[in-house]
Amino acid sequence: MTKKKSILSDQRFIVVLVIIVLVAIFSGLSKEFRQYSTILSMLDFSYYDLLMAIGVTFPLITGGVDLSIGTGMVCYALISGTLIRNNGLPVVAAMLLCIVLGLVVGLLNGVLIGVMNLPPFLATLCTCMITRGAGSLCSATPWPALTQEGGWFHSIFKITVGTGRSADRYPLGFLWMILLVILMEFVLFHTKFGRYTIAIGSNKEAAALSGINVKFYHVMVYVVCGLFTGLAAIAYAAVTPTVQPGTGAGLEMDAIGGVFVGGVAASGGYGSVVGTFVGIFVIMLLKTGLPYIGLQANWQQIITGVVLIVAVLIDILKEKKNA
Repeated sequence: MTKKKSILSDQRFIVVLVIIVLVAIFSGLSKEFRQYSTILSMLDFSYYDLLMAIGVTFPLITGGVDLSIGTGMVCYALISGTLIRNNGLPVVAAMLLCIVLGLVVGLLNGVLIGVMNLPPFLATLCTCMITRGAGSLCSATPWPALTQEGGWFHSIFKITVGTGRSADRYPLGFLWMILLVILMEFVLFHTKFGRYTIAIGSNKEAAALSGINVKFYHVMVYVVCGLFTGLAAIAYAAVTPTVQPGTGAGLEMDAIGGVFVGGVAASGGYGSVVGTFVGIFVIMLLKTGLPYIGLQANWQQIITGVVLIVAVLIDILKEKKNA
């Protein structure tokens, strides 16, 4: 009886049930939603959201936030793509550049927040504006197409077997996402870095008094977030035909929303990468499925907002119950 109660009280279990219900509803109301091409498309556009969400899970657990991940992701993809097109930069080097840019901005965020004690909202809002402006200096950039030299990098996330109408496409990126989720879940719960991240979010002052180098680990959570934003830039370039300058603002909301739906405490101190994984798929199902039942963009935003409010309220009720 106790085991059943503990499972039902786990928000991740509830979110999995929500995913099953949403899939059943959308599949029942739309034949098009049940098509393999729809599922493949949803997975394609979930990779960069999931990568951003994995990264931002760590700042959110500390009670912080990173608002620069959406514009940062687009900025890194634009800069790297422009160098490929105008300067002949090899694709592998461009991919590494995305990661390096993510790490640099993550380090900047970490220093501003962890060392200089700026509020996370303000610090990352500033870097959000910087990355959006830097990305706008570039022109619209398509990364190498499948028919061009270097186009192999698209196959990192989606592999095609066969040619023409008989070709089969497989979401290889989903496998990489599963491996990254397992890796970062292990990091969060079985390494010093992860345990200290949770400790800082639970009680920053107590963590400092216990001998934890709070400033260092506070900086590192934003570096990790920057790393995954750089990886998200690679995924974004792989699934988007043309990366447009001046975009990216608002993309971070899907990632942050998925983290909260997945059970990260609104006040910090608790969360899981597995929860983030299932939370992101609730957001993706809503974005993908609602148009198939006739609800357009405005309703999608309203319903997604309501889901986020419910997720935060559940977290608040759980905290009151445990108090």
